[in-house]
Amino acid sequence: MNAAIRIAGLRTAFGSQQVLCGVDLAVAPGETLVVLGRSGTGKSVLLRHLIGLQAPDAGSVQVLGAEVTTLAEGPLNELRKKIGFVFQNAALYDSLSVLENVAFPLRHHTRLAAPERRERALAILARVGMEDAAAKLPTELSGGMRKRVGLARALALDPEIMLYDEPTAGLDPITAGEINDLVLELRKERPLSSIVVTHDLVSAQAISDRVAMLDQGLIVFDGPYQDLRSSDNPFVARFVRKG
Repeated sequence: MNAAIRIAGLRTAFGSQQVLCGVDLAVAPGETLVVLGRSGTGKSVLLRHLIGLQAPDAGSVQVLGAEVTTLAEGPLNELRKKIGFVFQNAALYDSLSVLENVAFPLRHHTRLAAPERRERALAILARVGMEDAAAKLPTELSGGMRKRVGLARALALDPEIMLYDEPTAGLDPITAGEINDLVLELRKERPLSSIVVTHDLVSAQAISDRVAMLDQGLIVFDGPYQDLRSSDNPFVARFVRKG
């Protein structure tokens, strides 16, 4: 398969704790893969490997044809420009306005003049319904609004890959649904390849092309969401029942 993301034999341990025990995953161009699992099972660690923030103990991580685990700092930074990352807590700079947060990657990674950066940042904020909050500080925003701004910043450099870390965590069902709708709308507008890590079954059903379930460092299910509920794997069945 011509994969935008390909992970093979990925192993990671923290001391004596084995977190990933030989993970194999692939994401096709334009596909959205949702990775489900309990808290603390290595879902976020998986994302950090994809952008080279953490080196695995073993295995291969290929993104857009590049082997992340062996890239030098320069090429790795160039690859990161093609990847949008939406952090669980949005990770906004509290001392910067909403507009400045979205313009931040444009200021550091493009040669756009200040008026052009502002225009593009405002356009992206409008896309996620946050243009009216451009002058506000992140501390003035609700959790859902912060998520939207985090998504806008991730889109600033027009990425080919999107990585979402628990995008609906801590949100009420209505706001979570709005975030899911926004993710779906973005997929229709541009051929993004995405990985979403979450424990939210409602979100997984709404936005996934495919679902992978992570348990004890291994992928114990990989397939369409509708097949998840009929899986005979004991952990998958328990997760779905409790979810």
